[in-house]
Amino acid sequence: MNQELLQKLWLPDLDEIRQYLSSFSTPVLISIGAVAIAYFLATHSKPLPPACDLQKQSVEVEGGLARRSVLSDGDEPLTHIYDDAKTMYEFFLRGACVSNNGPCLGFRKPKQLYEWLSYKEVIQRSENLGSAFVYKGHSKSKDPHIGIFSQNKPEWTVTELACYTYSLISVPLYDTLGTEAISYIIDKASISTIVCDVEEKINQVLECVSNKTHSVKTIILMQAPSGDLISKGQDADIEIISLQEMEAIGKANHQPPVPPQPDDMALICFTSGTTGNPKGAMLTHCNVVSNCSAFIKTTRNSVPLSPSDTHISYLPMAHMFERVAQGVMLVHGAKIGFFQGDIRLLMDDVATLKPSVFPVVPRLLNRMYDKIFGQANSALKQWVLGFAYRRKEAELQRGLMRRDSIWDHLIFRKVQASMGGCVRLMLIGAAPVSPTVLTFIRAAMGCQFYEGYGQTECTAGCTLTMPGDWSAGHVGSPLPCNYVKLVDFVEMNYWAANGEGEVCVKGANVFKGYLKDPEKTKETIDEEGWVHTGDIGKWLPNGTLKILDRKKHIFKLSQGEYIAPEKIENIYVRSSALAQVFVHGDSLQSCLVAVVVPDPDFLCNWTKRTLGLEGTYLDLCSRKEVKAVILEDMLRLGKEGGLKSFEQVKLIHVHTELFTIENGFLTPTMKAKRNELRQYFRGQIDQLYTQINL
Repeated sequence: MNQELLQKLWLPDLDEIRQYLSSFSTPVLISIGAVAIAYFLATHSKPLPPACDLQKQSVEVEGGLARRSVLSDGDEPLTHIYDDAKTMYEFFLRGACVSNNGPCLGFRKPKQLYEWLSYKEVIQRSENLGSAFVYKGHSKSKDPHIGIFSQNKPEWTVTELACYTYSLISVPLYDTLGTEAISYIIDKASISTIVCDVEEKINQVLECVSNKTHSVKTIILMQAPSGDLISKGQDADIEIISLQEMEAIGKANHQPPVPPQPDDMALICFTSGTTGNPKGAMLTHCNVVSNCSAFIKTTRNSVPLSPSDTHISYLPMAHMFERVAQGVMLVHGAKIGFFQGDIRLLMDDVATLKPSVFPVVPRLLNRMYDKIFGQANSALKQWVLGFAYRRKEAELQRGLMRRDSIWDHLIFRKVQASMGGCVRLMLIGAAPVSPTVLTFIRAAMGCQFYEGYGQTECTAGCTLTMPGDWSAGHVGSPLPCNYVKLVDFVEMNYWAANGEGEVCVKGANVFKGYLKDPEKTKETIDEEGWVHTGDIGKWLPNGTLKILDRKKHIFKLSQGEYIAPEKIENIYVRSSALAQVFVHGDSLQSCLVAVVVPDPDFLCNWTKRTLGLEGTYLDLCSRKEVKAVILEDMLRLGKEGGLKSFEQVKLIHVHTELFTIENGFLTPTMKAKRNELRQYFRGQIDQLYTQINL
């Protein structure tokens, strides 16, 4: 019935076509046919040639113990792709040259268009600020660390480039770190100068250093500081000065650049960590350049970047995913537009900027997916959406990625417009993503869409999906800048001989160790230079890597069964009713329980559709029948996802507040802080087990 209706809506009547064509002579029909065929051949989208044989995306090295990308030039890891860009400073100089002094860094005020700093202006400002750093006593050999405590802004990048220009080392402080962690980083890195974006962050720093010996001498504010704030700084023996004043000092005392070497330290990126104090990963210019270069080498034939490209910067700049994305843009002379700082206004920023390059995290894709299907609120709309998706999915399987099909014009154009309408490259990383969601968004967006895997200790990425391989369920093959191998993880019967085990990485992008922490460094990097990631992976027959579990979060139930909670959570969170899931178990219990957060945007429609119930979000969350049907849906998804009986949860607690960075339940990279969640919900967890054990 639905298919017949679709044909009536979109397809012409065949009898009418026959009658119309019969009015033409045979030669005319032949001419019309020839023209139609020529037009089709000229305009029909064709699959891009794959970057390699997609059935052999990596090859064995080191006697079969490790694998490398088939795109690598020989067995040596890639260190750079452009001979004139071997450091991040040279990256920027190259970009300034190829851009012909085009726009570089963009910002906007509420409800206004973007304003741009040119590459030349950024060079001038970074040299002025860097000269001021040198004037204040910073140098490559003495006091090289510069703290940056700010949201994404052009001034963030200017400060970082100032460090690169004079061989200094940037040390980001996270927006959402607590006072204790900020104090720890300042002390660990002996930071004497910190650049902040707002007065609240300066107050946070002053609180960190109060009543103790500290290294901080200067705090630079991106706006004019108030008199009270300056006085508070003087009381702590700290000079508080505006960024404008610092740049004026540098301009009056200009110093020639001190270009870094590839092996010089570029930055210290403190990992957010789900437990304990953050660890400072020391990354060189070669580390960052090699990671950027590997991405460029993998993708440049399918989606070459140029000064006409624009990147939207909203993911935290204190993390390497965003930093590498920006590096890739800058070396090509492209533009970076910053969001206003309020994630709620991101879509408005996107609509104004119209980016062509859009890095994303799974949470954003999940919201897009749920919103699209939430709007298909009738059986007919759901069928049409599913039909259109299956047609485009079939094209993906043939390697065809496009956005000019009839399904794009009729169904998916609004999805593409919501992302600005110009996106041609998307990159996802930072956390696992559901294959269902990834494939759907790939089909809906119709642009080059890559999934990567990595961690700070590998600069950012160590694997990436290949152009032309639009399948899901894996994270691609090793990047050309590194090797990947799997080692035995005996506790859960993962054996390297079977192509399974802990993921280890070695190459030009591997960090030099943790700042002033040789013990933790030795735990992470073995004697042969392999970083042990703590993730469990599996080689697939085509040479790609599939991530199975997270070693550090695995625990054992009382009957001896091992549990990987993140794998289970990634299955359960696909329930349309849920936004977040936290699965818990321990060695004293024989089963699992979970804390779930229903999705406030979709719960009401979901309960109306499944139970016929209406009410407010809070009212529905408190109802036993809603809780029961959510658990039932989770168990259904678990069964479909192949979970064993002991991997399914027995009971759930419904929580109404989302886990966020602000409330301390997520790291800045959106990973669950499992210890904090466990402690906060200890009472509810104990109550669930009491009910089970009655």
